[in-house]
Amino acid sequence: MITRQQAWQWVCEWVSNENLRKHLLAVEAAMRHYARIYGQDEDVWGLAGLLHDIDYERHPEPPEHPQVGAQFLRENGVPQEIVEAILGHANWTGVPRNSLMAKALYACDELTGLLVATALVMPSKKLSEVKVDSVVRKMKDKSFARKVDRQAIVDGANELGMPLEEHIANVLAAMQGIAEQLGL
Repeated sequence: MITRQQAWQWVCEWVSNENLRKHLLAVEAAMRHYARIYGQDEDVWGLAGLLHDIDYERHPEPPEHPQVGAQFLRENGVPQEIVEAILGHANWTGVPRNSLMAKALYACDELTGLLVATALVMPSKKLSEVKVDSVVRKMKDKSFARKVDRQAIVDGANELGMPLEEHIANVLAAMQGIAEQLGL
């Protein structure tokens, strides 16, 4: 099993964009939060979140993303369950989300982006000011954070068998826990 330190080193080698690094940290935090909720291995789930978009800066388009990153991770000894979750977070790979970890990764990915965008329009630009109902309202505004796949957020919550508002609250709480790292 690789360490979190090794995973972060790979992120720093593969990803120079500070916002993408922050996205990876946000998804890592959300995955760790869900691992605690579901009684799973926080380190394993956190690695899936931290590494899920490792190839995105170099290979942002399907089908290369996330295949290139998955191949690198496989070659470097990352457990198959993490690689499969990473492949499953992109619908175009055809890899089914059979594990709870894969479902959680899919559910958290797009939502972290919407939460960051929501925080950035708050007067303080802080996650502490973001409320679940304001995120739900922002989801309905198609002109807000246009690149965020709202259907993936809804589908992800459904795959977890969780009400959307509860899912938003979980991911928001996880991100608020690392708000300083995220600059929010």
